[in-house]
Amino acid sequence: MSSQPSSPASRQIVWQSVVTVISAAILIGAEVFGAAFAGGWALAILFDLGDTGAHILQALLFVAGVFVMIAFIRNASRVEPFTRRA
Repeated sequence: MSSQPSSPASRQIVWQSVVTVISAAILIGAEVFGAAFAGGWALAILFDLGDTGAHILQALLFVAGVFVMIAFIRNASRVEPFTRRA
């Protein structure tokens, strides 16, 4: 028995879930990216890397933050599905 995929027209957006996940992503994103910039600056001072080292560390931590946010949104969309069948 093979089931045919449902057409996009039969799905309905669950706006409450979308708003919940986006709101949480904004809050967590502010913390993650703030920590990336502050952490890069603090580590550069700790290891006496100078301004260039600080910028490099901030960029690396920023990229790590992007991966954290992607993982968060993917996992959150599993818990709070964005669509449901109509």
